[in-house]
Amino acid sequence: MTAPTFPDGYRVVELDEIDSTNEEARRRAVAGDTGPVWIMAHAQTAGRGRRGREWSSPRGNLMTTLLMPPHCAPAEAALLSFVAALAVHDTLCLWIAADRVKLKWPNDTLIDGCKISGILLETASAADRRELPWLAIGIGINLVHAPAAVSYPATFVNAHGAAPGPREALGVLATAWADRFTMWQRLGFGAIRKAWLERAAGLGGPIDVRLAGETISGIFETIRLDGALELLCPDRQRRAIAAGEVFFPDAR
Repeated sequence: MTAPTFPDGYRVVELDEIDSTNEEARRRAVAGDTGPVWIMAHAQTAGRGRRGREWSSPRGNLMTTLLMPPHCAPAEAALLSFVAALAVHDTLCLWIAADRVKLKWPNDTLIDGCKISGILLETASAADRRELPWLAIGIGINLVHAPAAVSYPATFVNAHGAAPGPREALGVLATAWADRFTMWQRLGFGAIRKAWLERAAGLGGPIDVRLAGETISGIFETIRLDGALELLCPDRQRRAIAAGEVFFPDAR
């Protein structure tokens, strides 16, 4: 197998086992290393997803974090989750037909309606900061394993064809990220938003959005220029949702 190549300007750190690649990114940032560097672990003992949930981290899957200086304000840096999502989509389409790969707001990737990847952005405290000193973009892709006891059905690449090894997958992902990040820098979020919507799961259809204290239903109309999901509610009012978890009525 040909060794993977990585884009110029990015370092790669490969670790056997660690608590969390995002935690390692934080430690490195505190020590003065703001990247850009891809940190990959073959196993995590304390992997986590959004809202502090445990992220299943068995060997064979891709568990990685990009530590980078975003050179932008906190609100703008949050939009990089959409850039990362497009990079994950591009990566998976190398092994799975593109029409089966969809993006679920805000930062999941689906294969045939089942979750195969997640993204977690973390940084230093954003209070009173005009520009973030560093950003950690954690990405997990199920290559050969998927968790069973989860709230949303999950799958893995090897269930749909031959899966790459984690380092090969990281090489593809890092190149895809570099291309999409360049797109964001040159064309802005408008171009990223358009590409994301072209790959969106459930766009134009009914969805349920679970918030901290309620679940609301409506039609998924679009995402706004600030990354918020726009929901057309049954009363014909439109509601912008900045954070939540999307479910589709026909999901099993």
